[in-house]
Amino acid sequence: MRYKFEDIEKILEFKTWTDKNKIDELLRIDCSLYAHLGIDSTKSEKDEVKRRSIEIYRTIKTIDKKLGDEFLYSEDLKQWNTTSHTLTL
Repeated sequence: MRYKFEDIEKILEFKTWTDKNKIDELLRIDCSLYAHLGIDSTKSEKDEVKRRSIEIYRTIKTIDKKLGDEFLYSEDLKQWNTTSHTLTL
């Protein structure tokens, strides 16, 4: 079965899935959101995908705190870099 963004709470509740299976499916959904954006996507569509992506990363954080934090940190870095700041690591 193909799950969608609207199914993330349901995925969390699956008792027969391992944490890895849950995270894999959440990341597949995240990837699908971005894959359906195109050069003709509006700013509001792109912003909505980003918002949903962050929500997926927060959901991942409830399963694996370290991994979720890394995804959220990555989003913060992207946000920082797109606001014309330069960050050197």
